[in-house]
Amino acid sequence: MSVVVPVSEFIADEGYPGMPPEALHAPFVVEPFGRFTQADEQRFWFLDFHWPRGLTPMGLIWNQDGYSWGTQLAAAQMPLPRGHGITQRLAGTHTYASAIPVESPHEIQARGERLRAYLPRFLNDFDGFWQRRLDEIEGGWQHLSRTDTATASLTELAAMLREARTFHRRSFEIHFEVMYPLLALYLGFRGLCTELGIDPAEVARFLEPGDTLIMQTDRELWRLTAAARGAGLESLFARTEPERLAAELSAAGGSAIGWCARFSEFLSARGHRTEGTCDIALPSWVEDPTPALGSIKTFLQQGTDHDFEAAARVAAQRRDEALDAARSRLTRPEQNTFDAALASMQSVNFARWQDDHNVSIDLRVALPMRWAALAIAERVGADRRDDTLFLFWPELLAVADGERDYDGFRSIVQARRQYFEHWHERRASMPKVLGTIPDTVDDPILIEIFGLNRQFLAAVEATGRGGRLTTLSGIGAASGRARGIARVLSDADALHRLLPGEVLVCESTSPNWTPAFAKIAACVCDGGGTLSHAAIVGREYGVPTVTACGTATLQIRDGDEVEVDGDLGTVHILGRPGG
Repeated sequence: MSVVVPVSEFIADEGYPGMPPEALHAPFVVEPFGRFTQADEQRFWFLDFHWPRGLTPMGLIWNQDGYSWGTQLAAAQMPLPRGHGITQRLAGTHTYASAIPVESPHEIQARGERLRAYLPRFLNDFDGFWQRRLDEIEGGWQHLSRTDTATASLTELAAMLREARTFHRRSFEIHFEVMYPLLALYLGFRGLCTELGIDPAEVARFLEPGDTLIMQTDRELWRLTAAARGAGLESLFARTEPERLAAELSAAGGSAIGWCARFSEFLSARGHRTEGTCDIALPSWVEDPTPALGSIKTFLQQGTDHDFEAAARVAAQRRDEALDAARSRLTRPEQNTFDAALASMQSVNFARWQDDHNVSIDLRVALPMRWAALAIAERVGADRRDDTLFLFWPELLAVADGERDYDGFRSIVQARRQYFEHWHERRASMPKVLGTIPDTVDDPILIEIFGLNRQFLAAVEATGRGGRLTTLSGIGAASGRARGIARVLSDADALHRLLPGEVLVCESTSPNWTPAFAKIAACVCDGGGTLSHAAIVGREYGVPTVTACGTATLQIRDGDEVEVDGDLGTVHILGRPGG
């Protein structure tokens, strides 16, 4: 008998105070974004790890532009044989997602034939295809970046806001236009490997991404760390809380002047990124450099610099060993088939694209909308500079267009802030899944990206029956074994406080979490498959990583000692040190 996790609590919740009926209305292809209904209990929903803080009213734009429009459009145009993309429901401020299946066997077959005709063209021109899309995104970014929001009139800010929304939606059309074919090619290669008797769990190890744009930013952070040590700033970093570092460094004088100039250059080049994925409520490092400075603070505590070259050599060695082991079991004709397919996959390496696209899309394309919204807040005399992020899209447009007076929103904005904080605190206890839990998940995207495999489902069911586990099982995403003190983080807000040698435990990681991998002993995630960010970066950094544990953030307590085995995919909870 299927296990059903009720959705009734979230049906009863009325959502953000004063949410207008048109707030969730936006273009969609197959199924719109919305709130839970009783009928949704018959479907399977998973708590999306991308927004652990929850989403403000303006932040809900991503659900519309990304999932309801981006995934569904790409799934139709490619097409994706078995899926119409992803739809979502709102539980408080948190997003639950569900794949939209293609039900008709005839349609599945027809879509599969169209896909087989499409993929060779995509594969043969991938570099040119992706570069043209990058040029388009960069053109939009440069155009919006040139707007001087400090001097723009309210009318000009309204125009910028609309342009920024168009840029945002188009960026996620491109995101999934590229992501789905790459996944289809990867899954085809994975299927070939399975036919050849190669363990599917090994496939991701064959495709290490190399030096990505995210990795290059991490290298710069470590160069700044070495420069801070050389400038004699270790004691200043050590005694100063991360939130105060920018002010203290600016006031320090002496050698700090040169270091601050170098840090400013770093922010100009690499600081337009947020501490979370696709969330307008999050500032960039340029606006608030605390995350970058906090990372440097903890890097200095490590004593020795991270050796990127050594980690790359280890990753390459493990990749080559896995390839040699796989090829040794194949006949000569099978080897030729495998090698040709591998060469194609390396030319359109999903793991490399997964890291690189985040720099151009996920971590920055909400920023122009944020700039416009903050400037509008200043023009209308909002009580706090980000109050306008607690307006819904049609409300903010009405204020910017002069159709509604902002004063009429002041009290409702404060009520919405309280609602947001209430649900932010609820996040740690939110059900990992809702609705009817299936025996298996067939959608390969949910398996490879989100890690919704049978082990994940079993862990969720076991937690629902009560009791605390001492051993968790998941996907051995990055090899190695490590033991350390667990730091359970619900979001990235305190990531820069993570200490060297600790074990990061979280729902899953996003690209903004990458600097932490240079100092942690291991990583454990509730979700995430072999192509998740944590899996890819764990292999890059040589950090033992286990993903898809299901309920690690519920079973492991902050301060527990844990042992992580990235080969077996197990996590042993040893309890409190000395306890």
